[in-house]
Amino acid sequence: MKLGSNVSAVKSNRVLVGDEVRPAVVVIKDERIHQIISSSNFSKDVGCEVLDVGNSLVMPGIVDSHVHVNEPGRASWEGFWTATRAAAAGGVTTLVDMPLNSIPPTTTLRNFEEKLKEATGKCFVDMAFWGGVVPGNQRELRPMIKAGVAGFKCFLIHSGVDEFPHVADFDLHAAMKQLQGTGSVLLFHAEKEVQQTPEENADPCQYSTFLRSRPDAMELEAIQTVAQVCVLCVCVCDIVHLSSAKPLKLIQEARQAGAPLTVETTHHYLCLCAENIPAGATQFKCCVCVCVCDNQECVCVCVKAGHIDMVCVCVCVCTPDLKKLCVCVCVQAWGGISSCFPGLPLFWTSASGRGFQLADVVRLLSRRTAQLSSLGSRKGSLAPGFDADLVIWDPEREFQIEEANVHHKNKLTPYLGFKLQGLVCATILRGRLVFRDGSFCPQPLGKHLLVPLRDESDTAVKGNKL
Repeated sequence: MKLGSNVSAVKSNRVLVGDEVRPAVVVIKDERIHQIISSSNFSKDVGCEVLDVGNSLVMPGIVDSHVHVNEPGRASWEGFWTATRAAAAGGVTTLVDMPLNSIPPTTTLRNFEEKLKEATGKCFVDMAFWGGVVPGNQRELRPMIKAGVAGFKCFLIHSGVDEFPHVADFDLHAAMKQLQGTGSVLLFHAEKEVQQTPEENADPCQYSTFLRSRPDAMELEAIQTVAQVCVLCVCVCDIVHLSSAKPLKLIQEARQAGAPLTVETTHHYLCLCAENIPAGATQFKCCVCVCVCDNQECVCVCVKAGHIDMVCVCVCVCTPDLKKLCVCVCVQAWGGISSCFPGLPLFWTSASGRGFQLADVVRLLSRRTAQLSSLGSRKGSLAPGFDADLVIWDPEREFQIEEANVHHKNKLTPYLGFKLQGLVCATILRGRLVFRDGSFCPQPLGKHLLVPLRDESDTAVKGNKL
């Protein structure tokens, strides 16, 4: 079957239907899943393009709600063409782009329209978009909601780029007032500055030096603010890339008090440990920091228990010079990790040994991220009526990450050389074969996903009482 072809049905001995893996045929009609039937009941019509994948596992495509594409303005870092190809190679069928580090940032209606124009014709998977909350832009929020943003993101600390300033309490409350009643979600980069004593003679090349410069007290302080605002304003809030397990008690207490609060963590917090990062290895630097191994185990337990709602890649590619590779100075390097392609196998390699099931993969990487992004009625589930977005993969098959199979514009990633379990064989986007065995369809087939107006009853947390 040619790449880009319409697929009428996908047949496999292993289809994940709900919590059960069984032989089945996924029948596709008009870009959506028409029905899922047993292989014995399926009769092929004349002209029907059936993709028989044998024993490979079929499940819903990954929906990743935390990606920085950086275009327009910083296309030398990454862009829609390469970011979405990397996504397709990893079984991701929907990305939700963050409002920074593009120039201009997605903080006004005009800037959002500019980003939509830039993305047109460049996307190999479907794209939705977050708007941004920055000081003074509260009057832009409702127009952006009407235009179709999935929700908004803000920072409680310097974002790393001057054109996306962080908010103070006044800005936060002004934004919340605009968001009340809209059903829109506000995402938080949850770190705040705390008083610290500067270290003398600390080695700037050691990851431990950087880790001590951003203690988990910064995360705890920020999440305390988020929890208070969420309870007070009753607006849907989400904490992105939770690294430390220490704030989880505070999060649980806020939820019990009625806060509509969800939490995301990322693959690097489940796969990487601070103790194992070599000196000068700036490709491992990200903000919030990768923590120590004991913390990682606590975070994994909380993901499995359902206290953490979803897992994303939090991909933030940059040019090699910004990683300060020539001087190996971790504290000065750009904080971001490239990991869109191996997200699914990264998670499965870590999770399968900890007792996670395949149904957990769908819950954490597809369904809940779709719900957060107000896409839960069409993305993230393998059921009739949903978009025919499928990932076909071999959970048992091992492979090694090499530069040749990193499809981002800049290839620097901490995962080079990693041996992972769970190879993605093919990706189907709304019934079209967009990736198979290392090759892509010749033309981008992705669409913009503009979220329709919704009210409080449509919020992520309602569908996400996850």
